[in-house]
Amino acid sequence: MASVWVGSRGTIRDYPGFNASKDAEAVRKAIKGIGTDEKTLINILTERSNAQRQLIAKEYRAASGKDLKDDLKSDLSGNLERVMVALVTPPAVFDAKQLKKSMKGSGTNEKALIEILASRSSKQMKEVSQAYYTVYKKSLGDDISSDTSGDFRKALLTLADGRRDENLKVDEHLAKKDAQVLYNAGEKKWGTDEDKFTEILCLRSIPQLKLTFDEYRNISKKTIEESIQGEMSGHFEDLLLAIVQCVNNTPAFFAERLHQSLKGAGTDEFTLNRIMVSRSEIDLLDIRAEYKKHYGCSLHSAIKSDISGDYETTLLRICGGDD
Repeated sequence: MASVWVGSRGTIRDYPGFNASKDAEAVRKAIKGIGTDEKTLINILTERSNAQRQLIAKEYRAASGKDLKDDLKSDLSGNLERVMVALVTPPAVFDAKQLKKSMKGSGTNEKALIEILASRSSKQMKEVSQAYYTVYKKSLGDDISSDTSGDFRKALLTLADGRRDENLKVDEHLAKKDAQVLYNAGEKKWGTDEDKFTEILCLRSIPQLKLTFDEYRNISKKTIEESIQGEMSGHFEDLLLAIVQCVNNTPAFFAERLHQSLKGAGTDEFTLNRIMVSRSEIDLLDIRAEYKKHYGCSLHSAIKSDISGDYETTLLRICGGDD
């Protein structure tokens, strides 16, 4: 079965001539000695696909009786540890853990919740919800409910349910109808009917929404973004805008997030790691192209000027080249 986590525009692919037990042995040696051989770890883990890393972890456990993830955690530290652990985590579990981290503790990281839920497909979200329950023995929906409120909560829950239509066929009649419904629910009336926006933006297929947004422009003489900005506010507005961005151009959406995580005084490693790892087998090549187009420098050079050491080496290997 083809994985819902693998696309055709990733920087990391299956390694040809892959040998799980040989890799597991090399990884074990790199961890076991006095001082860790980071170079070997980076070489192996950034050049194997996630599916192959899972096989390495399995062989590692069979040979050593230990969990590769635990050994990486106890042997490495800081950002290098976090990105290495991310690389050996199955994608659905990784998303589940990122969602949990976004809701843990005193404050909620709404940006991360929005980024993950707005950009994942229904099939991906179904796997993430399953992984979430397996790891935390709680439903993702329950945690979102207790952590958020109002229209924002309602929309997040709809997305977490993974009920977005994945049919690629578009219905022109429905696009016209939905565009009119959105117009009537926002621009045309005093006050906004948020539920209509949630229903259409969180449940219709991506190609269907593309057509709907075109129709919307014909009716209202404004883009859907302009209307959302004028009608909504707060996290709900941020979420709807993120959905629109993903519908229009997912790689550009991630390029912007990466740019935000790298610019300014400090680096936002939480976001940087998540995007680099989670898009590395899906569309990181396209994200790189969008990055260059919008920000005038390559993602590779942005990482290079912002990060250092083994962590930099790892991210550059995932990035896969300079543009």
